Amino acid sequence: MSKLGTRTLCPGSASLSLVALLLVTAGAACSSGDAVPSTGASPPSFPVLGEPVEQTPLPELDPEAVGRGQVLYEADCAVCHGANGEGVPNWQTRNDDGSFPPPPQDVNGHTWHHADQLLVDIVLNGSGFPQSNMPLFAGSLNENDVMDILEFFKSTWGPTERDVNWQATQRVQAEQQ
Repeated sequence: MSKLGTRTLCPGSASLSLVALLLVTAGAACSSGDAVPSTGASPPSFPVLGEPVEQTPLPELDPEAVGRGQVLYEADCAVCHGANGEGVPNWQTRNDDGSFPPPPQDVNGHTWHHADQLLVDIVLNGSGFPQSNMPLFAGSLNENDVMDILEFFKSTWGPTERDVNWQATQRVQAEQQ
């Protein structure tokens, strides 16, 4: 890994890892609270975002967006998060500088605990969490690109993970109205 300013970056990618920011910073946003069942390993807890809202059905995945997201993931994220979104081994163990290694983006991570709006903001603008070394992507990706990458992630999640993410996304949408 090389050092750029105060952020540790993975070699081999100009725009580096979208997912590192997503999971490391999204993981930092997680707190010890109500655990959510997962189809993968036991997930960390996450904060409940407001009151329940009337839900619309879980949207179908857009195959074209999944494909675009996979291409972007492979170009910008896989160098740190792994070819299959598996993250770095021991991703929950802090590095010497107090940051966390790039986490998985599949069901074994925790990106799915968070609303799409938060994930897009973290990827483009940073998290504000000191335990994240993920670079900002606002200069190389736009909101549509990040949404495509999220659609790719969602294609690897099970129904429980997709539902939790959809509920969180709807809560944020309701709060913004």
